[in-house]
Amino acid sequence: MSDASAQPDLQRSGGLEKLTERSFGTFFVACAAVTLLTTVAIFVTLLSDALTFFSEYPIVEFLTGTHWSPNPSGGGSAFGILPLLAGTIVVTLTAAFVALPIGTLTAIFLSEYATPRTRSIIKPLLEILSGIPTVVYGYFALVYVTPALKATLFPSMSTFNALSASLMVGIMIIPMVSSISEDAMSAVPDELRQAGYGLGATKYEVSTDVVVPAAISGIVSSYILAISRAIGETMIVVVAMGAQASMPSVRNGLLGIPYVHPGDVLLDPGQTITVAMVQIANGDLTGGSLPYDAMFALGLTLFIVTLTMNVISDQIAQRYREEY
Repeated sequence: MSDASAQPDLQRSGGLEKLTERSFGTFFVACAAVTLLTTVAIFVTLLSDALTFFSEYPIVEFLTGTHWSPNPSGGGSAFGILPLLAGTIVVTLTAAFVALPIGTLTAIFLSEYATPRTRSIIKPLLEILSGIPTVVYGYFALVYVTPALKATLFPSMSTFNALSASLMVGIMIIPMVSSISEDAMSAVPDELRQAGYGLGATKYEVSTDVVVPAAISGIVSSYILAISRAIGETMIVVVAMGAQASMPSVRNGLLGIPYVHPGDVLLDPGQTITVAMVQIANGDLTGGSLPYDAMFALGLTLFIVTLTMNVISDQIAQRYREEY
């Protein structure tokens, strides 16, 4: 009697086919190993030079210092990362306020409302934004966005400012949010939509109460990946925001509560961690000097931040992923 529960072997059993499959498997493993080894090599390189820097400059002063001046013309150096961290956070958060809602709403439109013809036109146009060189975004912010804002809303705005740079960074990462979120929404089975319609829900209710919650893991992952991309942006920021590291002034509000006015941050020049690294790399510093090693300490900080955000993204995707 034959065993009906036995699983049939659907793979090819020829010697040549097995050799070919084994070769492909080895090639794919090698590609994955190259990716992993590259990441490890970058981390080791950053860590070794960063440890050299921290052996000469206290890590506590690096993390808590409020003045950044790696190579001043008239005196000693200062390597406080807080001004750079403040500039990076301002650009990232402002860009997120621009990109996340626009990208999510665009993804809902493409997934739920747009016809196939409309989607085939709009989605490639969105992808073009990802292919534009970032230096073009920077010059657009400097030449057009800043003068427009200065002439209308903010007359006291500086030529180099964080607001224009943040707006362009936000526009740049919109395709990342919309594309990944739209893919996640499109992966939601139509049975869930039909069930919502069968219960009398409108298209808007199905989109917001059924599709978006079902695709939340992919949507949140797109958010974190886009924010990580904004953290690492350089050319837009260096062109539109400038390269002047400064801490925002703290004011006293009601009952003496200190606060930072948004205008003191967004309308003035600033510097991010990536711009500081470029400034050091383009200077006349020699290898082995303290400012040169500071560049690797900044790189290690960025590496840890982006790695942490990507790990969080993976955890969220695993935690809220729906399997159908």
